[in-house]
Amino acid sequence: MKKIINDPYRVVEDTLSGILKAFPHHLKGTEASPRVLIRRDAPVRGKVGIVTGGGSGHLPLFLGYVGPGLADAVAVGNVFSSPSAEDMLAAIRAAEAGAGVLQLFGNYTGDVMAFEMAAEMAEAEGIHVKRVLANDDVVSAPPQEVSRRRGIAGIFFAYKIAGGKAQAGASLPEVAETARKTVENTRSMGVALSPCTIPAVGHPNFSVADDEMELGMGIHGEPGLRRAKLKTASEIASIMVGQVLEDLPFQRGDRVAVLVNGLGATPMEELFIFYDAAYDLLRHQGIEIHRAFVGEYATSMEMAGCSISLLRLDDELQQMLDMPAYSPFLLQWR
Repeated sequence: MKKIINDPYRVVEDTLSGILKAFPHHLKGTEASPRVLIRRDAPVRGKVGIVTGGGSGHLPLFLGYVGPGLADAVAVGNVFSSPSAEDMLAAIRAAEAGAGVLQLFGNYTGDVMAFEMAAEMAEAEGIHVKRVLANDDVVSAPPQEVSRRRGIAGIFFAYKIAGGKAQAGASLPEVAETARKTVENTRSMGVALSPCTIPAVGHPNFSVADDEMELGMGIHGEPGLRRAKLKTASEIASIMVGQVLEDLPFQRGDRVAVLVNGLGATPMEELFIFYDAAYDLLRHQGIEIHRAFVGEYATSMEMAGCSISLLRLDDELQQMLDMPAYSPFLLQWR
């Protein structure tokens, strides 16, 4: 295992320390927990608070989506492990400013349990909490069992749109409903070309032959659809775009936002080659592309591969997507 770290059992602590030192004017820690970070001006009076969280190892998910027009607080766990309920409660308290708090996170068993417990404790303190789970991974369960699906990179759209809605002064039920509508109209699929190594484990969490890929693999190494011989970018895009379009289903004339996400070790050149093919496929199907995002938005340590997410837009979702926002990981959004 070759990693630029100090101690494999202190990766999270050292990461958070570095982030706080790099962005002191944007983020701050909390006295309640070293695993909770909040935007510098939180809580924002009268605004619905948005909290998120999950395991480390996915930067810029989850820490990268804290800021104006995005989330207000985040709790992180160990690499690929859920944060504690106590840390989630600390995040809720830090984000509460009198208008209630939305929990927005991925559909993973440990996260669900921690967030549920935190919400119950917060409600007992008089903080009104609502919850929306991202479940955009089309491979992880069939359409008739959508509640079982995992959340992957498509949660990026939910952060941006829910954050815009909250920034615009909407109520907690309104922010939650807009976040839910975003999730319901988002579909994603990934492909892995190589494994990754959890520092505390010290060896890769799966193996992929040099001439193979795994279609549909999750961001923790969860099994995908199938192993196959490595294909060209255009062929991979054709498989993935076809699967995603069929699932909602998307239709000719739909307006979408597109996210091509790198998993941690894929060069930007390859992501743009993939997007070039995906763009042509979508336009051929009569899909209107409103906005595209290409880069690393939800990684898996040093895994090679990518995912594609499509969000079907209506006027409200497009307006909220285009709202100003800022994060040092995403830079200024206009």
